[in-house]
Amino acid sequence: MSGNYSGAVNTARDYYNSPDADRFYSTIWGGEDIHIGLYESPDEPIFSASRRTVEKMAASLQGLGPESRVLDMGSGYGGSARYLANAHGCRIVALNLSEVENERTRELNREQGLDGLIEVVDGSFEAIPFGDDHFDVVWSQDAILHSGEREVVLREVARVLKPGGRFTFTDPMQADDCPDGVLQPILDRIHLDSLGSPGFYGQAAEAAGLKDAGFEDHSEQLPTHYARVLEETEKREDELLEHVGEDYIRRMKKGLQHWVDGGRSGYLAWGIFRFDAP
Repeated sequence: MSGNYSGAVNTARDYYNSPDADRFYSTIWGGEDIHIGLYESPDEPIFSASRRTVEKMAASLQGLGPESRVLDMGSGYGGSARYLANAHGCRIVALNLSEVENERTRELNREQGLDGLIEVVDGSFEAIPFGDDHFDVVWSQDAILHSGEREVVLREVARVLKPGGRFTFTDPMQADDCPDGVLQPILDRIHLDSLGSPGFYGQAAEAAGLKDAGFEDHSEQLPTHYARVLEETEKREDELLEHVGEDYIRRMKKGLQHWVDGGRSGYLAWGIFRFDAP
């Protein structure tokens, strides 16, 4: 992958390729999922809540089976792809910008006997390396925020979806009524100029030719999740320090607190989107 993609995407690639980031996420999330969970209690294990998000999203996908082709955009460590392959036997392309994460994904796929169903592709969702009308489902979890060209991403999704196909995704966002400037600490931390919002994604998807099939607002889960990750980071800090730099952990804890504060103030939003191709 090269500089053909937006600066935001290349910044994210460099970050997720870093040894500190890889060790942190694989340790705290258990090496399967890197996304916001649906918590039944504030002290629930991160893995369980994160897996519940996958199950909830998958439940809305009708008719998944061995003939189905799924694109997982920003697939991280491939946990969702493996869940879908195990549960439904479908064929999945795991498209992800981090070569380090992708190597871990390939290894986990082999260990679980799923490498025949999951193809791991190094690349960006700003230029999906597949032809038109190629996938029955496009799936993404908490990844599109890293794009500096989110409208382009949605147009790419509409291009590769088969007629009648479904796009389901989650993304950390700002609330539609978020005041200007209050999220600057978060944007600075993740090197972005903006976040999407529920209204933005609805308009951008419509402009790309997709039909709204419903949005489940779970914004209250966002601060719960980041508080849970912060708690786990502090509890396991001595263990993390054996593999992760002290400065990285310090900045991570500060950044997590910004997400907690923004969510509890009502400035942030999160939920499950569903759009269909006509």
